[in-house]
Amino acid sequence: MRYAFWPGCVSKGACPELYESMVKTSAKLGIELEELYDGNCTGAGVISEHEPELADALNARNFALAQKLGLDLINICSTCQGVQSLAQEKLDRDEAYRAKINAKLAEEGLEYKPGLTIKNFMWLLVEDYGLDKLRGQVTRPLAGLRCGPFYGCYILRPSRILGMAEHPERDQYLERIIEAVGAQPVDYEGKNKCCGFPILTNNRKNSLAQAGTHLAEAQDLGADCLVTPCPLCHLNLDAQQPSAAQVIEKELHLPIIHLPQLIGLALGIDPKELRMDRHVVGTQKVLDKVLAKVGA
Repeated sequence: MRYAFWPGCVSKGACPELYESMVKTSAKLGIELEELYDGNCTGAGVISEHEPELADALNARNFALAQKLGLDLINICSTCQGVQSLAQEKLDRDEAYRAKINAKLAEEGLEYKPGLTIKNFMWLLVEDYGLDKLRGQVTRPLAGLRCGPFYGCYILRPSRILGMAEHPERDQYLERIIEAVGAQPVDYEGKNKCCGFPILTNNRKNSLAQAGTHLAEAQDLGADCLVTPCPLCHLNLDAQQPSAAQVIEKELHLPIIHLPQLIGLALGIDPKELRMDRHVVGTQKVLDKVLAKVGA
């Protein structure tokens, strides 16, 4: 299995443990990544609010780079997925608009043509790799680990452009993956709600209250950790967790795990290689539970 790979800005900046764990985990799964080293930021929804045409051109450029390789495009960021899906829908729907955007790409000898498949790593695991095959690769079952899924907004909404008609169970994939690696999903109301990150800079208190509410709910229901395919959610739920605890006036200690880290643990990869030590909220209680099962 070989894909063009857009890692996103955050995995190369604030969350390098996501990038490193994805590289290690994909290699262990036999998934070959052709990274778009010349790729550019998707805009994370910010650029599209102010300069939608610029945002679409930036995303079309990444699409064209993937097509130049002759490969489907994957990402490890829910936000990137949402932005890419929205841009692709606009480009595919309007031939005249696509021509206008392609005129901007022509200077680099690039052109985007409809037909590119774009998938988040979570979707790839279920739809391309297959959960039965994933189960067969598990060497360190995460039995006894209670994981709360946290999807993030952009990979669920708007469902119209996120392939929900063709794949109506995409809003259940995290739970299925958690089960496939031997862990137990924890169901809670906040799993498919906003983490609060988009309003962190202009309404910090409300943003932290959102994050704190979700964290407290999952923690009270016995979750050992949350697992997310979105690094921006990770930033608000992990890095801002101490501040969120102050806002909601409740003690919080809930590790936030990137999806590739969870898979990597189940595949037997050394936690140090997955950079499990690089979280604001320590992951030791997760490792203690996982490693105790195998005496590692």
